[in-house]
Amino acid sequence: MVLSRIWSAFIIVAIIVASIKYLFSPNYKAIYNDLVVGKSGDTVQIATKNFNELNPEIKNSLLLKPNFEENRIHYKTDSAKSVVKIYRIQETDGVIGTSETAVKICLGLIGIMTLFMGFMGIAEKAGGINLLSRFIQPFFSKLFPEIPKNHPSFGHMLLNFSANLLGLDNAATPFGLKAMESLQTLNPDKDRASNSQIMFLCLHAGGLTLIPVSIIAIRASMGSHTPTDIFLPCMMATFAATMAAMIIVSLYQKINLFQPVVLAYVGGISAIIALLVVYLVNLSKEGLDDFSKLLSNGIILLIFFAIISGAIYKKINVFDAFIDGAKEGFWTCVKIIPYLVGMLIAISLLRTSGVFQVIIDGMKWFASVVGFDTRFVDGLPTALIKPLSGSGARGMMVDTMQTFGADSFQGRLAAVLQGSSDTTFYVIAVYFGAVAVKNTRYTVTAMLLADLVGIITSVVLAYLFFA
Repeated sequence: MVLSRIWSAFIIVAIIVASIKYLFSPNYKAIYNDLVVGKSGDTVQIATKNFNELNPEIKNSLLLKPNFEENRIHYKTDSAKSVVKIYRIQETDGVIGTSETAVKICLGLIGIMTLFMGFMGIAEKAGGINLLSRFIQPFFSKLFPEIPKNHPSFGHMLLNFSANLLGLDNAATPFGLKAMESLQTLNPDKDRASNSQIMFLCLHAGGLTLIPVSIIAIRASMGSHTPTDIFLPCMMATFAATMAAMIIVSLYQKINLFQPVVLAYVGGISAIIALLVVYLVNLSKEGLDDFSKLLSNGIILLIFFAIISGAIYKKINVFDAFIDGAKEGFWTCVKIIPYLVGMLIAISLLRTSGVFQVIIDGMKWFASVVGFDTRFVDGLPTALIKPLSGSGARGMMVDTMQTFGADSFQGRLAAVLQGSSDTTFYVIAVYFGAVAVKNTRYTVTAMLLADLVGIITSVVLAYLFFA
């Protein structure tokens, strides 16, 4: 019900904001077209005016450079400074293009899903998942008290968290969807999210990642002198968000986290991560890249090798087991299409209507009124879009770096925010959609609170490290 209300609010608010712009601004007379059939990157022509018709501030700016932007409205003059074209650039696709994109995303997942779900099928028949379940069971049984001892879902969740930790998004999704399906077999009310599903999804969305390789690569490509300097703040922010998710859901579910087993596992994991961080912070960018590739890709190949070896030892028909699992991966991708289309069109309306810009402008105004340093507000668009769209947040991060510089405070903050959490609403749509859960209960609230902790931690760390 909560997700339904949020989804409805997204659409209603977006259309209201777009209508206000249409009625009161001459720059947005084509906004309804943008919302429905517009394309990302389209140039939307507004007007053509004589140079002398513009206000003095814009004229002065055009005298300095022939292409000037103010509040996302572009002014471009000719060499003679006589005619000025006024236009804007659409940031994202309208709902028609977004619907097509959602289907393409699902189609793009098919190959990855069939690959990893195929190997998962082999592992299950060979007993590998049960082995992992026994390994992690002492810890997970405290966080997931409703799951029977040594249930296969423990192994699926461990693979998902491990893939996330290594930044293996392609592997994390199949493992995570398999975990949700496994948890659904224990769910007495198939339409309503179980406590175990909520705990798993919130921990997954915490986005605990060891090395933010893609963010470091983007910073390097944009001319950063020290592209790896956001590594430690990113690691700390994702850890804070994940711990916050665990604590918030535990409070909802009345789980005691001060049990010796929980403290021992959390402490042990924290110590291992701390030792890795100490080692990694002393590496150069090239060394960090090499280590990341070796660790992540090497572990995937090691998993494949272990699964095949175990299956041969158990005399399993390996290829048939792979095909059975791969078929399951294919149909999972098909099932999530309606859920992903529904979520992405709501996000498209929010972005195209300019709701985010209204929020950012309001936050900057408030920060200046109360006397805060307003630099952090320039990095917040990444944080606001991240729960809705990973690619959109990445675009915002790049835009912030282009505007202020890759090594600016704003650019570094945007990078840390990009790495601090997962895409909340995308995760909810895909994972609950795969098992047809309609009542998500308090999942959205818990995940957004964890996101908020990640954002606050990122801002504090950015000031500590970079201000």
